[in-house]
Amino acid sequence: MTQTAPETELPNPLDPEETMSRDQIESLQLTRLQETVAYAYDRVPLYREKYDAAGVHPSDLKELADLAKFPFTEKEDLRKTYPFGMFAVPQQQVARIHASSGTTGRATVVGYTQQDLDDWAKLGARCLRLSGVKPGWKVHNAYGYGLFTGGLGAHAAAERLGTTVIPMSGGQTEKQITLIQDFAPDAILCTPTYLLTIGDAMQRQGIDPRSTSLKVAVLGAEPWTQEMRHELEVMFDIDACDIYGLSEVMGPGVAGESNQTKDGSHIWEDHFRPEIIDAFDPSKALGDGEPGELVFTSLTKQALPIIRYRTHDLTRLLPGTARPGHRRMGRITGRSDDMIILRGVNLFPSQIEELALKVAGLSPHFQLEITRPGRMDELAVKIERRADCTSDRAIAAAAELQKAIKINVGSSCRIDVVDPESLPRSVGKLRRIYDLRDK
Repeated sequence: MTQTAPETELPNPLDPEETMSRDQIESLQLTRLQETVAYAYDRVPLYREKYDAAGVHPSDLKELADLAKFPFTEKEDLRKTYPFGMFAVPQQQVARIHASSGTTGRATVVGYTQQDLDDWAKLGARCLRLSGVKPGWKVHNAYGYGLFTGGLGAHAAAERLGTTVIPMSGGQTEKQITLIQDFAPDAILCTPTYLLTIGDAMQRQGIDPRSTSLKVAVLGAEPWTQEMRHELEVMFDIDACDIYGLSEVMGPGVAGESNQTKDGSHIWEDHFRPEIIDAFDPSKALGDGEPGELVFTSLTKQALPIIRYRTHDLTRLLPGTARPGHRRMGRITGRSDDMIILRGVNLFPSQIEELALKVAGLSPHFQLEITRPGRMDELAVKIERRADCTSDRAIAAAAELQKAIKINVGSSCRIDVVDPESLPRSVGKLRRIYDLRDK
């Protein structure tokens, strides 16, 4: 019988920092944090202005807790210094530039030195390996290439791990299916809702998604629930794991989830220092285990050091499991800037997804429409029925979901069950909320 070599004897052994103790990591964090804050203060005018105005100086950072003395960095800071005002190195040292879509305002621009790109690939490879992707596998990359960090970030990570990369990019769902069948990849990288779109398209063609060669899916770029994980794992007969990142902090690879524990993404704390704050009172720091808004400080970035960046992602920090020295993020429950306040009740799209997937006959494809026909806001949940759901069952399912939302969220809303395939699909980040109040 063939024996499997232990992980440390594989072609890609663990990085030494992955096995550090908590004390070792925090000691390394303090050293790197002091260096980064001083580096940003010396090289980025915005940081110098903000810190001088707040009456703080890099020399004030004596221990990790002192980081709370320094002002936050917001997305608006990157927008007002557009395009390159946050860069800490001259242009000739910038090896690559990425940018957001700018759909909600001026684009945010991020840059990378060659060392930054090497670190990004290394951390992304850690995430893929932790999720069960193995050197020598074929990896189908369906994240979008271009200025979006997903495609090239995931591509470099898979190459660093030693896999064969199939750079499909997003879209062209029929071609995605053809290549998955013809090239027989072992793993797929994309958003969770796009994998669902691929699975639905396969079933319409009479292809059982469970019959493919796929073993692992590493999914990110949008919040998703345990119910969505179960849906995808059953649909494809795979392990589905999360990967976390955002362009301002690095890109995909800031944190990754183990396929053995599936209990949240471990943050690579040798490169990033996370905090949790009260989203409604940012001056209030929250302890491990308490839900709030995630804040990141980079510890090694050269081109774009980021200090106390408010991500607006809502989660909590938990002790490490698969990598005990590195804390985990709880599953992202939503974004503070995506929160709907409906007649005094806070509501997130992920809550609707969680409840909808517990109702027989309803699919994970839905969108939320907010209107104000009179003096009060109203919410309509438009959700597709499954193909085998009859009209009578759809009426009952709508009533069941409406009741569940009222009980669990505390808000009344209208449920419109629509036909399968009638709502728009996304090949990238899915838009869930449509605010029609101005219309």
